[in-house]
Amino acid sequence: MSNLTQHSFNISKLDREKLHQHKAFLIWFTGLSGSGKSTIANALELKLNKLNISTYALDGDNIRLGICKDLTFSIKHRTENIRRVAEIANLFIDAGIVTLASFISPNAKDRELVRQTVGDDFYVEVYVSTSLEECEKRDVKGLYLKARSGEIKNMTGISAPYEVPNRPDIIINTETDTLNDSVEKILNYIRNKLYG
Repeated sequence: MSNLTQHSFNISKLDREKLHQHKAFLIWFTGLSGSGKSTIANALELKLNKLNISTYALDGDNIRLGICKDLTFSIKHRTENIRRVAEIANLFIDAGIVTLASFISPNAKDRELVRQTVGDDFYVEVYVSTSLEECEKRDVKGLYLKARSGEIKNMTGISAPYEVPNRPDIIINTETDTLNDSVEKILNYIRNKLYG
């Protein structure tokens, strides 16, 4: 590492933001599996696209099928998974792109690492606070059933803890908030960040 030097380029994040005509930042969706993180992120990205906002979505499953396919679900590997995602998100922000990331990210210290990596001013935390009972009812991927039968170890909410965010920017409860209401709530929050 001592032989590495940070290289500076002539085009900056500010130049890229001027090109895109909006600011760039990270919207981090956290919550239990099945809470609705990816569904909300997808609907929000569609809305942003219609507003001519340059976006990119990072999703837990998609990342684990590619750049993090060498990782397990141990605590150490979960932290490494989130560290890699934070660095990827940081690159997208530097490229002038609004980045949406949907990750269970159960550990507060890992979410704080993301915040520190991209910078507090460029981090918006959305806590999708759907209850475990509702997530189990949905069980879209069949993971809770497998976890309850012992087939899956380290399942967040069952055999592994989820640390509720203590200072999320936005809280969404998909048991009471409609998809449209959830998207509007986020849009209202980020509007000044986009153009301010």
